[in-house]
Amino acid sequence: MLEYTKRIDPFTGEEYVQVPFKGLFLTEHPIYNKGTAFPQNERYSLGLCGLMPDAVSTLHLQKQRTYANFITKTDDLEKYIYLMSLQDRNETLYYSLILDHLEEMLPIVYTPTVGKACQQFSHLYRRRRGIYVSVNNIHHVDEILKNASFSNVSLIVATDGERILGLGDQGAGGMGIPIGKISLYIAAAGLHPAYTLPVMLDVGTNNEELLNDPLYIGVRQKRLTGDDYDAFIEQFVAAVRKRFPTALLQWEDIGKNNAFRVLDRYKERVCSFNDDIQGTGSVALGVFLSAMKIKKQKLSDQRFVIFGQGQAGLGISRQLVSGLKAEGLSDKDARNHLFGIDKDGLLIEGMPVSEEQKFLLKDKAMVADWQLADPNRITLADAIKNTKATVLIGVTGQSGAFNEEILKQLAQNTDLPMIMPLSNPTVKAECTPETALKATNGNCLVATGSPFPPVKINEREQVISQCNNLYIFPGVGLGALVAGTPKVTDEMFIAASQALSNMVTPDQLDSGRMLPPIEKIRTVSEEVALAVAKEARDSELGIRKDDEDLRTMIRNAMWQPKYLPYRYAKPDGEIF
Repeated sequence: MLEYTKRIDPFTGEEYVQVPFKGLFLTEHPIYNKGTAFPQNERYSLGLCGLMPDAVSTLHLQKQRTYANFITKTDDLEKYIYLMSLQDRNETLYYSLILDHLEEMLPIVYTPTVGKACQQFSHLYRRRRGIYVSVNNIHHVDEILKNASFSNVSLIVATDGERILGLGDQGAGGMGIPIGKISLYIAAAGLHPAYTLPVMLDVGTNNEELLNDPLYIGVRQKRLTGDDYDAFIEQFVAAVRKRFPTALLQWEDIGKNNAFRVLDRYKERVCSFNDDIQGTGSVALGVFLSAMKIKKQKLSDQRFVIFGQGQAGLGISRQLVSGLKAEGLSDKDARNHLFGIDKDGLLIEGMPVSEEQKFLLKDKAMVADWQLADPNRITLADAIKNTKATVLIGVTGQSGAFNEEILKQLAQNTDLPMIMPLSNPTVKAECTPETALKATNGNCLVATGSPFPPVKINEREQVISQCNNLYIFPGVGLGALVAGTPKVTDEMFIAASQALSNMVTPDQLDSGRMLPPIEKIRTVSEEVALAVAKEARDSELGIRKDDEDLRTMIRNAMWQPKYLPYRYAKPDGEIF
């Protein structure tokens, strides 16, 4: 197992990377490869003579060449494949290119295109990335973790592939999500790619189409459940704690039957969080805090209808309760502002619900005098009308669920409703921003889960805020790692939400924007990381440094993709 090492020459002050091999192996390793940018002195000293054309390129020239090839791809999936191939060849060039074209390439390397990639993962598979822990090899998990490319891993993103975006069970194809999420961590928060590890926890799949596909690369059996699933996860976590004791473990796209249990079981034992639950809730709270500045109101002035009570819906509900309590409300009063709608309608006492949904159950007396279309079921339309809802949130994956009738009813309840169709990918959104704005005659605030172009209405162009977890999870992860906290707390996510909202300028708020421009994502991640590190310090969970020292540590931890000089390390450790 290699160790990625960056050093400073004590005599010259030169910053350099210590490389473990020479020659062909150096050009084949995506972390170390510079391609045509290897300078002539390194071509001689590192045994690279004749392995590339004579002309030495700069990183800038390489990006020009690469981008010119990228834009010739006419299909988003082709662009995804091209960028993944680049990542497999040269990670420095890959991340430098993404940072130059962030808004254009984020929808390619992650949602919505990554959803298509996960669906076709077995057919697109080219080169290994990350590790696969399966029901067939879990008993060798210690040896598997030894196969990580580098020994100094500080971030692990793991999925079991059961709930991929709004696309459901994709089995081993779910590996596209940890790979994509780590790309976002690196681009947004500057974690070095050598310190990251995507993991596929292959416990089988219930997707019959995959099981019947001869090209499927995953385990061909139904998913583990119950005690067998829990035992599998326990073995994995125990091995991670042994091999990478200070690493942050992010759970990703795990099915709702397991996600909350896994999160609650390990959040005190390892530094970990679930982005689908906590990250989604935190970025949504950040949007709400910005919206309150536009509306000149408080959270406690709103009535929230959350359509969908899976991980995202419950994560948003939990963060909203925390935000309302921060305004001085009791836990009970805070919950009375929230109305959760699941497949059987409004969550009412007596309904069969999961343990995690119980905190949103409404007393039957509360709805006794409501006017209902069907007395046996309280629909989304019923809830919006009877609660006088001011905020509508969609996390169901049901395209078109927010129809014109629903949206017009919401607009009757308040002068400036908030409409948030957050389901991913784009085709799963509950409505389009254009539909929302037309139904309300342009008088609404809109935030979406996937990227949408601006909408022109009433002779005014409305920018659509993307309620993207990218605004939260990279900064939370970076702040937690810099602070050295043994756990990630709810208070850290609230601090992250507040820091995010505080970055939206008055001019941006006046234009209806509720989040900073995505081009500022590195600055956003820095501010979120600082807020998390300060909260860790103040709660006596993190390193005790003043604010400026913490900021300096965060900035020093953020990798800038550029080529550094290389020096070869002999097997005995002597460098020359």
